[in-house]
Amino acid sequence: MPPLRTALLQSSGSPGDVPGNLRVLDEAARRAAAAGARLLLTPELFLTGYAVGDALPELAEPADGPSAERIAKTAAEHGIAIGCGYPERDGDRLYNAVRLTGPDGGTLAGYRKTHLFGDFEQGWFTPGDTPVVQAVLDGTRLGLLVCYDVEFPENVRAHALAGTELLLVPTALMRPYEFVAHTLLPARAYESQLHIAYANRCGPEGDFHFAGLSCLAAPDGTVRARAGLTEDLLVTEADPAVVVASRAETAYLDDRRPELYGSLARS
Repeated sequence: MPPLRTALLQSSGSPGDVPGNLRVLDEAARRAAAAGARLLLTPELFLTGYAVGDALPELAEPADGPSAERIAKTAAEHGIAIGCGYPERDGDRLYNAVRLTGPDGGTLAGYRKTHLFGDFEQGWFTPGDTPVVQAVLDGTRLGLLVCYDVEFPENVRAHALAGTELLLVPTALMRPYEFVAHTLLPARAYESQLHIAYANRCGPEGDFHFAGLSCLAAPDGTVRARAGLTEDLLVTEADPAVVVASRAETAYLDDRRPELYGSLARS
């Protein structure tokens, strides 16, 4: 199975400007596809911006809303899958979500963030209740989490046990938590033996200052690509063969003793 060429968009777009962010996404998809990428991942809440405050309910859309239709057209036009972070409206509830659209414009998967970070998210969003959501693209099994979710080792290990090879994580990592991108992400990839694509926002936005440092961490503990602090489009490869080799060399998954871990599921 060939490596999956993957693009990570590091950008905060224009908070509150959905049409403008869709244009940024379209241009990123064009550039990524021209570089041979089959998958483009955006940061958390890229569609609307993160620090939009009371405008959030008005900006949120259903999973099959008008922006989803526009993203489907972008994906099909450029022949690239797109994982886009957005606020999802479902009845009276809002979810911090990511929707994965296939290169033909069809829906591959949708995931709602299960672990909400801080007063802003906990005040506006309902936590999702499905821990493992997956899809297959060009033979590679993809998984979805959002930002804070990846900081819980149980989440990543659940994906590894379910066969995820490339874990997609739209994120909004803030300063001064750069150690998450520098240290925790490579450790998560290594301990659970999978690739992690981590696409972050960057720069100041309202009361927040986002850290950038988007990366692709590999199951052998290396970082295959790393952005700086400003807007960027990383294009790199996630190779399923590296997953196989790493799991053979470092047998964490095979050497587990689940009968000893029951206390981890008790509060």
